Amino acid sequence: MTQRRRVKLDDSGLPVRKEDVPEESVGPCDCPVLDPADWDHAESDWTDITFVKAMTNAVLGVPVGYDKVRDELRARAEALGATVPEDAMLLNGSGKFRRPIMLEVEGARDGDGVVRPGGFVYTRLLDAPLGSLGKAVDSTAQEARLRFGRKPDETWVWYLTCRECSRARNFETLVVAHYRAAK
Repeated sequence: MTQRRRVKLDDSGLPVRKEDVPEESVGPCDCPVLDPADWDHAESDWTDITFVKAMTNAVLGVPVGYDKVRDELRARAEALGATVPEDAMLLNGSGKFRRPIMLEVEGARDGDGVVRPGGFVYTRLLDAPLGSLGKAVDSTAQEARLRFGRKPDETWVWYLTCRECSRARNFETLVVAHYRAAK
């Protein structure tokens, strides 16, 4: 069976590729740009990573009120005496009706919503246009399972683009496969 995928077409009916979008068409935004050499197919130690965590509603898996939750996480970090690093990870968990969201912080004292996941992660830096995020998460989890001999304890995504630059950057996303215990 052939799997169908959606491809954006230009005015002449040809597929739009990332390299066809001029750089100047990307609006001014503060979205993080990650170096694939550091993030794609990479393993990272998370023994010193801290997040503040909240939940948001979702409609069939799509987060609702995302900007509001992000602002609430920043306020919570400040109330806990933490700082939010430049280009802090903003990770989204899975869920059809409720989704966890975690914001990376530094110097947070223990408190409500503070999470120290520990362990290690395997990450993939992928293009995940609309409709392909689930496949990107599944393929990353499968790669991690083959690499480490067991499925990840959790998977998270970090949307690296905003509404202004998503199309030009082809919905660049970091997929994180988290393992609580050492290899």
